[in-house]
Amino acid sequence: MDIAVIGAGYVGLVQAAGLTSLGHRIKVGEADANKLEMLSAGKVPFYEAGLEQLLADGMAAGLLSFHNDNLEAIAGAKVIFIALPTPQDEDGSADTSYIEGALKGFGASLEDRALVVLKSTVPVGSVARFQKQLDDMGANVVVISNPEFLREGSAVGDFKHPDRIVVGTRDQDAAETMIDLYKGLQAPVIVTDPASSEMIKYASNAYLATRITYANAIANLCEAVGADVKDVLKGMGYDRRIGHHFLNPGPGYGGSCFPKDTEALVAIADSAGYDFSLLKGVIEVNHQQHERMLEKVVAMLGEDLDGKRVGLWGLAFKAGTDDLRESPAMYLALRLQERGAIVTAFDPQASSPDVKQVDEPLEAARDAQLLLIATEWPEFQAVDMRAVHDVMGAANIVDARNMLDRRDMVRLGFNYVGVGR
Repeated sequence: MDIAVIGAGYVGLVQAAGLTSLGHRIKVGEADANKLEMLSAGKVPFYEAGLEQLLADGMAAGLLSFHNDNLEAIAGAKVIFIALPTPQDEDGSADTSYIEGALKGFGASLEDRALVVLKSTVPVGSVARFQKQLDDMGANVVVISNPEFLREGSAVGDFKHPDRIVVGTRDQDAAETMIDLYKGLQAPVIVTDPASSEMIKYASNAYLATRITYANAIANLCEAVGADVKDVLKGMGYDRRIGHHFLNPGPGYGGSCFPKDTEALVAIADSAGYDFSLLKGVIEVNHQQHERMLEKVVAMLGEDLDGKRVGLWGLAFKAGTDDLRESPAMYLALRLQERGAIVTAFDPQASSPDVKQVDEPLEAARDAQLLLIATEWPEFQAVDMRAVHDVMGAANIVDARNMLDRRDMVRLGFNYVGVGR
């Protein structure tokens, strides 16, 4: 099938590469010249395990090409995936101006009865709104919703082995085309109305953010009453109604989706006249969790952080990615620096010009008066903590991810603080 993908960002590239693995011919439209140059050379502009090879395979098979003109990308395409950014607006809602601009540019040139598929996370009602925009331009197309559920760090596997495929349309032919397009994947296909499809994405992310925040709230309570959150959540997780997933306490959620989508869902609720107080509480508790991690550092080093050396393990918002968007680790690094601390960081993939970085975790800890573990990279569990103890200026650890065994750290002479322990 001839398909266009508009937008070579995280979602667009995974979608394009994944579809080539199903045998489809994909043309990607992307306005960023630097990004196009990298992609044409076989390089991915961000870290995602397995994606570079998947793109290379698609290009080698002659199924994947990149274009700086969307009109070139859509030429002959019967399905056009829109994978453009929908950043958070000032009121928390999703800004769809990138999509509106793109459709204005190529809408009149779309193939007759082509499918315009919204892969971007968009507010409820967007399918109807963009359908009207294209109708007014004289385009004879069908706009549908097909939200993505990719996890950064495991996106290639998520595309190949999805939990479900959601298609939002009332057009039977469009639904059948989408089912045929994804027929190489073994997953249940949910065909529903566009508004329900759009809501499924927001509802899913908001629920997962709520689970994370609930785990953090329980961790905070465990600290207050002297319980161990690891045992508490383990005991909860064996209940089949609950499960173990997304019950890992830490410094709070971050990334490109959860912060933006929770805020956007609150804005959707407000516009519909519903006070989503539960989700507002989740957002507030998540902000508080960032500050609680900072308070743990201050409790060890004192209120005056000026000149105090802090070794930071992790910058990315989670392991498996180089994404710094809304990263709790970056938030902590910048807040510590604002208070005069000297922060030296190590991350296997992520980098930032705003924080001094070194090439080894041991070097980040050298001469530090405190080690802060802020991202759950598995590499950190393999570090020789005796060597870390020997190079540090003072043996203090704030483990914001509960990666290390508290008893082992105490035996090694560390003053160790985790989350909920």
